[in-house]
This record gives sequence, C-alpha cells and structure tokens, in this order.
Amino acid sequence: MAWSAERRQRGMTLIEMVIAMVVIAIGLAGVMLAFSTVGAGSADPVIERQLQAVAEEMMEEISLKPFAAASNTPSAVCARNTFNDVADYHGFNSSGQVCTIDGTPIPALAGYSVQVSVVNGTLAGVSGALKISVTVSRGGLSLTLVGWRTDYAS
Repeated sequence: MAWSAERRQRGMTLIEMVIAMVVIAIGLAGVMLAFSTVGAGSADPVIERQLQAVAEEMMEEISLKPFAAASNTPSAVCARNTFNDVADYHGFNSSGQVCTIDGTPIPALAGYSVQVSVVNGTLAGVSGALKISVTVSRGGLSLTLVGWRTDYAS
C-alpha cells in the first residue's frame, strides 16, 4: 500500500500541460477571430444610416421646391442655392462630396456622392407627375430613394 501512495500523481505532467495550453490557445484564437469579424463589419450600419440621412435630406429639399418650372441662373458644381423648382435638380451630381445648399463641402461627409434624377411620369393615373430619384453612395454601398411630386397647387 505504501507503494501505491507514492505513485499517486500530485499535479499535471508536462504533456498534459502542453495539451491544455494548445486547447486554450485554439479556443482563444477562435474567440479573437469572432471579435475581429464583428468589429470589421460594425461600421457598415453607421455608413448605411448616413447614406439614408443624406438621401432623405436631399429628397425633402427637392420635394419642398415649387413644381412649376422657373428660370434661374446655373450654380456652381455642388451648390444648389439657385435651384428654384423641382426640375432644376435633374442631373445634379456631387461626386465624392456632400455640400450645403450654398456649395460648402461638409468635411464629415467626404467620400459620399449624391446623384439626382427628376423625370416626367404618371402616378396612379395622374399625368405630369415628377419621379424623383436620389442616389447616395460611398465606396461599394449605395442607397436610392424614389419619391413623386405632383402639381397639387394648380
């Protein structure tokens, strides 16, 4: 009986310790990979929300303009302060920047682009409606909002 008491182990062998370290390292590597994947994609919802906010602002700005065409003077590349009716926005393109209405670039929105299309169409049997398409993009992401404007004032 004294012999079996001496043979009883009181800890881990070197081989058991190495195997435990390898198992813990593999588990830790898996957890770090999961954190890395989640962290890399966490900015995408922020960019998508920013695309939506810019598109909604531009759609609202266009929709609030008068329907009837009025003459105006052309504005600078990114400025929209001389646009005085909905149709003036057709073909608007601010490549790589978003500007205030007077053409001042907004530094926090560098890299975003806005394109606008305004075309005649028919909405639920109402002819003479204008279909407004606002596309905002950044990198590989893009968002398009479509709205309609009719001449409800006449």
